[in-house]
Amino acid sequence: MISANNISLQFGKRILFDEVNIRFTEGNCYGVIGANGAGKSTFLKILAGDIDPNSGSVTIDKGKRMAVLRQNHFEFDEVNVLDTVMMGHTSLWKIMKEKDAIYAKPDFSEEDGILASELEAKFAEMDGWNAESDAAALLSGLGITEDTHYSRMKDLSGNQKVRILLAQALFGNPDILILDEPTNDLDIHTVTWLEDFLLEFKNTVIVVSHDRHFLDTVCTNIVDIDFSEIKLFTGNYSFWYESSQLALSQRSSSNKKAEEKKKELQEFIARFSANASKSKQATSRRKLLDKISLEDIKPSSRKYPAIIFNQNRKAGDQILEVTNLSKSLEGRQLFNNIEFTVNRDDKIAIISKDSVAITALFEILNNKLEADTGEFKFGQTITTAYLPNDNAGYFKSKENLIDWLREYSSDKDEVYIRGFLGKMLFSGEETFKTVDVLSGGEKVRCMVSRMMLAGGNVLMLDEPTNHLDLESITAFNNSLKDFPGTIIFTSHDHEFTQTVANRIIEITPNGMLDKLMTYDEYTNSETVMAQKEALYSKS
Repeated sequence: MISANNISLQFGKRILFDEVNIRFTEGNCYGVIGANGAGKSTFLKILAGDIDPNSGSVTIDKGKRMAVLRQNHFEFDEVNVLDTVMMGHTSLWKIMKEKDAIYAKPDFSEEDGILASELEAKFAEMDGWNAESDAAALLSGLGITEDTHYSRMKDLSGNQKVRILLAQALFGNPDILILDEPTNDLDIHTVTWLEDFLLEFKNTVIVVSHDRHFLDTVCTNIVDIDFSEIKLFTGNYSFWYESSQLALSQRSSSNKKAEEKKKELQEFIARFSANASKSKQATSRRKLLDKISLEDIKPSSRKYPAIIFNQNRKAGDQILEVTNLSKSLEGRQLFNNIEFTVNRDDKIAIISKDSVAITALFEILNNKLEADTGEFKFGQTITTAYLPNDNAGYFKSKENLIDWLREYSSDKDEVYIRGFLGKMLFSGEETFKTVDVLSGGEKVRCMVSRMMLAGGNVLMLDEPTNHLDLESITAFNNSLKDFPGTIIFTSHDHEFTQTVANRIIEITPNGMLDKLMTYDEYTNSETVMAQKEALYSKS
C-alpha cells in the first residue's frame, strides 16, 4: 500500500534515520512510537511528502489516495467549515469547483455542456452527491455543531479548528490516513468516537499518539523508532511495552534456563491473545498475535525516569475542606458552589468540559488565584506539591539545572541535587543547560524533580502528561498508583485517569458531581450521565 524504501535522513552530524525499509498494508493501524526527538513526526512528514529524505523514496500503490492531519490552524481561515472538510478530498473538491465555474458561465456553450456532463459522471463515481452530508456527519461526530458548519474558520476557537482539520483528514474514505497526535484537545467522548471510527476503517492508518488507551484500542501494529532504526512489531502498545520489559528482565537473568525463558514468553503471548479476543478487533488481533515467534520479542533500549514521591510526613485525618467556592472569568461562570472534603487515601480526578475551570480551581487551591466566594482549608499536617499546567514563569532565568533546582531544596549539596535530576534522566553536561532553553518535556521533567524534592503528602497535578513521551508518562502513571498519600489531579490521558483515580469530581458552571468510583465506572454509568445532563442543562 505505502512503503519507505532505504530512507535516510541526517541533520548535521545527527543521523535520524539510516536506510529504513518498512511497508504499511491495508487493513492495519500502525502506532508510531519513540522517545521525544526520535523523529516520529518527521517520519510521518516524509511519508506524506512534506519532507524529502537525504536518500531513499516513498512508494504508494497506484491510484491510492492519502489524507494527512494538518496542524496549520490558519491555512483555511477564509474558508467556511463545511468546505474546509470537503477540501480534504482534493480531486473531488477540484471537480466541484470546475462544475460550479462552468455552470456560472453566462455564455454556456455546447462544449461546456459536454465537459459538465463528464464532470458530473466523475462526481457521481466519487459519491459527490453525499459529500456535504458525509462532511456534516463527521463534524457532528467530532462535536462541531450544525450552527457553525457555515462559519468561517477564522471565527472559531483553536480547539474547534483541531476537530475540523481532523474531519478534513477523515473525509472521503482515504486509502492511507496519516494522523499526528489526533487526540490532542479532544474530550473523552470525542476520543471514543474517533476510536470507533478507526476500528471500522478498512484502509491503512499510520498514527503518532501519546495516548496509551487510544493506541491500545486502535492499533494492530507498533512501529518503534530507536537508534536511527524503525522496527515493526505485531500487537498494540501494551503488548509491545510488556513484551519488551519481559525480554529485558530475561536478558538480565543470565542464570535462567533457556527452556524456562521460552515457556515464560509463550505464556505471555497466550495471555495477550486471550485478552485480544475481548476487543473490538478480536479476530484480526488474535490471528496476528498467534503468528508471533519468540524471536520477535526483543528488549527496548528505552530509558524510563525514576519518579518516586516520598512523603516527608504522613498526613493526619484532616486533609482538605472546600466550602462554597465560586469563580468567574471575564464575565463567564467557571464553577459555582463547589464543596467537597478530601479524605486520606483519596486519589481524585477533577474533570470538566472547560479546562480553564479546572486550572482555575488548582490555582485557587495553591494560592495563585483568588476565588470569588468561598474558602478552603488544609489540615495542619498537610504539605503540598503542585505541578501547574503553565510552568513558563518558573523558567525565565539563565540558571543551569543544578542551580535552578537547588533553590527549591533545603539540602544544597550538588550531589544530592544531581540525584533528583538524574532520576528524571538529566545527567552529565545536560545539567549545565540554562533553564530558559529547555523544551516543553524537559521543563515538565524539571518540575517533577522539584515535586519529588518537596516530599509532599498531597500531590496536585494539572495535566501532568502534557509534553511527556510515552516512557515518562508510563513511569509517572506507575508512581502515582504506588503513592501512599493523597492526589488531586486532572488529565486527558484515559489510561492515566482510570488507573490512578478512585474518586471523580466533575465541576460545571452550575455545580458539581462527586462520585466514589473509577473513571470507567463514571463514564459508563447511565445514572451519572443523566445527572450530568441535568446539571449542564441548568440555565
